[in-house]
Amino acid sequence: MPEERKATDYKSDVKPIWCAGCGNYAVLTALMRAFAHLNLANESITIASGIGCSSRFPAFVKTYGIHGIHGRVLPLATGIKLGSPETTVIAIGGDGDGFSIGGGHIPHAARRNVGITYIVLDNSIYGMTKGQPSPTSPEGMVNKAAPYGAQEHPLNPILLALSYDSSFVARCFSGRVKEMTEVFIQALQHPGFSLIQVLSPCVTYYNTYDHYREVTQALPEGHDPSDRLAAMALALETETQYLGIFYRDASRPSYVARFESVRARAPKTTLDTIFAGLKR
Repeated sequence: MPEERKATDYKSDVKPIWCAGCGNYAVLTALMRAFAHLNLANESITIASGIGCSSRFPAFVKTYGIHGIHGRVLPLATGIKLGSPETTVIAIGGDGDGFSIGGGHIPHAARRNVGITYIVLDNSIYGMTKGQPSPTSPEGMVNKAAPYGAQEHPLNPILLALSYDSSFVARCFSGRVKEMTEVFIQALQHPGFSLIQVLSPCVTYYNTYDHYREVTQALPEGHDPSDRLAAMALALETETQYLGIFYRDASRPSYVARFESVRARAPKTTLDTIFAGLKR
């Protein structure tokens, strides 16, 4: 690999099979640009995913990758990070995978402050299974899979992540690739758990591009990302979908750092002795 890598150096030979115009293409581009900006070696990156349209991601990137089971991407990514602390680990999933069946894993990844970047590609529907309402579908949303309208109140992913005290919380829109790339760069450099909600429209079952162009805007100038209460207040302003880094706390020790500290203090185990004998 060249010393200065380009985004295309991370592109695999597998052609993406998302629908034409899907927001996920922009997310793929932004993530590869972020890798190139940080000049990460391909073999130093692992992408883990769950189930859904967005979770096909690992196949399209020339890095290590694993396509896991539905809703279990965070335990999977946690294991990868603990087993290989020097690896840059990215977890990818959709709003159904992450906020429905996998929602119970977010608070634990947050409280442990696992050093992984969790990118949730949120299209507010289940795109892989014909557009049923998801945990982030707006109340009253009508489509073929919900002819009488969605009957449930949607989750607020940013407020949820902040309430769990995630140490890095951000929102992006796939229609703004430059800004999204910058957020990814910041998240990949963050030592703890990063959660990024990406508004990524599904052009087939719920095309929200025009809507998001109207309601999204950058976080107010002067917002202090170290102020969690201020971030929560902005997250509650749901009429406007603010974009950018809501909250960041790089002072908390990561899960890996805690484990390394314990390992340094703990006595040698029988297993360590066995392995040492095998090496001799």
